[in-house]
Amino acid sequence: MAIFTEKGQGVPETEAGLSIIGTGMRVVGDITAEGVVKIEGAVVGTVRAGRQVLVGKGGEVEGDVISREAIIGGEVRGSIRADERVEIQSTSVVHGDIAAKRLLVQEGGEINGVVRMGEGALEAEVVPKGGTGAERAY
Repeated sequence: MAIFTEKGQGVPETEAGLSIIGTGMRVVGDITAEGVVKIEGAVVGTVRAGRQVLVGKGGEVEGDVISREAIIGGEVRGSIRADERVEIQSTSVVHGDIAAKRLLVQEGGEINGVVRMGEGALEAEVVPKGGTGAERAY
């Protein structure tokens, strides 16, 4: 049985893979992947994925989620930025802002933050760190 494949065989280099943070696993630090990141455990840090971030039921992220698409079934304590779509499932709790072109919230899903949607949502999110003197009041 071969563990490694010869060059030219196996998965093409251009195909992005699946990275899984399993149940009972805790990662402290930022995660960056080209393909899909599935979180069933806990992550403390920013999660960036080129294609999709999946936070499963029972999964936790304490930090920002940045991807083309985010599907949340667990808990996120940080902002979510998706170039295309965010799905908040019925078992989800999000404590942070969401910016995406499209948003789906299932009945029972919770969002505690500001939601920005549409084509201009991602551009409107960029705010200088020092502030402009016109700070937001809630």
